[in-house]
Amino acid sequence: MAESLLGAETSRNSTVLKRYDPHAISRYYRWRPWKVLWRSLQVAVMFAWFVGSIQLDKILNRTERNLPLRAMQLRKLLTNLGPTFIKIGQALSTRPDLVRQDYLEQLTLLQDQLPPFPTQEAFAIIERELNCIVEDAFQEISPKPVAAASLGQVYKGRLYNGQAVAIKVQRPNLEKKLTLDLFIIRHVVKLIGPWLPINLSHDLRTIVDEFGTKLFEEIDYHNEGLNAEQFARNFRDSLEVKVPAIYWKYSSRSVLTLEWIDGFKLSATQCILDANLESDNLIRIGVESGLRQLLEFGFFHADPHPGNLFVMPDGRMAYIDFGMMDQLNQETKETLVDALVHLVNKDYERLAQDFVRLGFLTPDTDITPIVPALECVFADVVGSSVGEFNFKIATDRFSDLMFQYPFRIPAKFALIIRSLVTQEGVALCLNPNFKIVEVSYPYIAKRLLTEESPAFRRRLIEVLFKDGKFQWERLENMIAIARSDKSFDLVPTAQMGLQYLFSEESQFLRRQIVLALTEDDRLHTTEVQRLWALIQPDLHPSKLVNAAFGALADFSGGVVANLTPWAAPQSASKPADAREPQMAGSKRL
Repeated sequence: MAESLLGAETSRNSTVLKRYDPHAISRYYRWRPWKVLWRSLQVAVMFAWFVGSIQLDKILNRTERNLPLRAMQLRKLLTNLGPTFIKIGQALSTRPDLVRQDYLEQLTLLQDQLPPFPTQEAFAIIERELNCIVEDAFQEISPKPVAAASLGQVYKGRLYNGQAVAIKVQRPNLEKKLTLDLFIIRHVVKLIGPWLPINLSHDLRTIVDEFGTKLFEEIDYHNEGLNAEQFARNFRDSLEVKVPAIYWKYSSRSVLTLEWIDGFKLSATQCILDANLESDNLIRIGVESGLRQLLEFGFFHADPHPGNLFVMPDGRMAYIDFGMMDQLNQETKETLVDALVHLVNKDYERLAQDFVRLGFLTPDTDITPIVPALECVFADVVGSSVGEFNFKIATDRFSDLMFQYPFRIPAKFALIIRSLVTQEGVALCLNPNFKIVEVSYPYIAKRLLTEESPAFRRRLIEVLFKDGKFQWERLENMIAIARSDKSFDLVPTAQMGLQYLFSEESQFLRRQIVLALTEDDRLHTTEVQRLWALIQPDLHPSKLVNAAFGALADFSGGVVANLTPWAAPQSASKPADAREPQMAGSKRL
C-alpha cells in the first residue's frame, strides 16, 4: 500500500488510497517527515492560539463567560484549516458524548462551503477521468461551478440527448491532503485532548478511524453512484421520493454525472412557502422516508442535511449526494423498534438494555444507576401522549447524560441522531407546531398492526399489555393514529389479527384477552363499545364477515366449510380472492 501511495506522486492517474487504512498511511508518511512537519506547524500555530485563549480564560476566571465566543472561534478555526477539519467539525457536531453542549451548538452551524478551485483545472480533471474533451462529453456546461463544497464542486451541463445534468468534480489532490491531515490528527489527538472540551472516556483515535473510513467512502464517486442506485431501488414503489439517475458513461471515481434536479433546497423554507407547496405534506414525506430507511430497508442516507434534500415543484422530495450512506442489520432494526416500544411503555430498565444491545453501553456496564437517569431524561419529555414528544429537547438532555455515565454513541447512530435533529429543525421552520413523533408514529403504529412476523407480533403485545393488564387506551390511540395514514386499511389488519388469535401460537393471548375483558371484577363493556365506535366506520358488516371467515378458513382449513356449509361459498372463494392482494399489500409495509 505504501508503494501505491508513492506511485501517486509520480503518476497523475494513480490513486493515493482507495479505502482508509491508518497503518498504510502511517508507513507512508513515516518516510516523509518534511511533509508532516510543515502541515503540523500550520495546524499547531492555529490551534496554539485557540488553546492559549482557553487557558487565559481559566487564569482570569472568565471561562463560562467566554464559552460562546470560544465555541464560535473553534468553528472558524476548523473552517480555515480546510476540508479535513471542516468534515471533522461536522462529525463532532453529531457527537454529544464527546463535545459539550456549548461547542456542539456552534459546530452544528459549521458550513461546508469553500472557495471554488479554477474551472480550467476542473475541466482538466473531467477530460483525464473521462478520457475525452469536455465538448465531446457535454453539449453544454456552465463556465463556473453552481456550488462548491469542501470535497468538490458542481457544474450544470447538458448531454447531447438533451438531458440536463449535474457534473460533480472532486478537488485535485484531495486524497493526499486528507491522508496527511488524518495521519497528523490521529497521532496528536491524545496530546491536545486534555485541552479540548471533549469527554476522553474513549480512545479518540477510534473516533478518527471511524470518521476516516466514512470520509474515504464519500470521496469515491463510483461508490456514491452505486449507493444512489440502491437507494432508488428501495424507493421504486414511492411516488413521493425522487432519486437522480446516474450516467455511468460520464462518471468515474473523481467525476460523477447525474440527473439535474430542479427545485428548492429544503433549507430554503421561505422559497417553499412562497411556492405554495404543502409544508405539512413535505414534512410527512421526509419523516416517513427516513423511517423506511432505518426500520424497513436498513440502508440510510447518513448526511441528510437540508442542502442535500430538494423540494420539487410537483411536491416530491429529492435526495442527492449519496457519498455517506450506512447499513443497519436486521437485529439492529428490530432493537430500534424495541427501544421505541420500551420508551412508549416507559420501561426504562429494558430501554437501558436496548442501549447495551445497540452499542451505546458496553455489555459489562452496570445499568442500575442509569435506569433512574433515563427516567429523569425521558419521563416528562415523552409526555402524556406521543404527540408531545420533542426530539431536540430529548437529545439535549441525553447529551448531558453522556458526561455522567459511560455512554458512547456508535458512529452510525451519531449520523441518525443528527439526521433526526436536522429534520425536526427544518420541519419546525415550516410548521412551528410540528412534533416529530406525531408525524412518525402513524408509520410505527401501522407497522406494528400489520407486520406479520412473530417479532412484530411480540412487540405489539408488549405495547398492549403492561404489568399484565390490557391497555385499552393504547389500542384505541394506535388504531386512531394508524388511520391518519390514508394508505392504512383496517380490514386486512383485522383479518390478520383474527388469524393470529385463532392460531395455536396465541393461546396465551386469548387467555389474556379474556382476563382483560373481566379484570378488576367487572365486564369492560364500555371500553369495547368505545373501541367498536372507533373502528365501525371502516368495518362494514360484509367486510367483517368476510375477514372473520377468511381467518377461520386459514386456521382450520376445510373444517369450517364442513361445519358451516351455508357459508362455504363465501369463505372458500370470495375471501381467498380478495384476501390475497390485501395481504400482499400489508407485506410491503
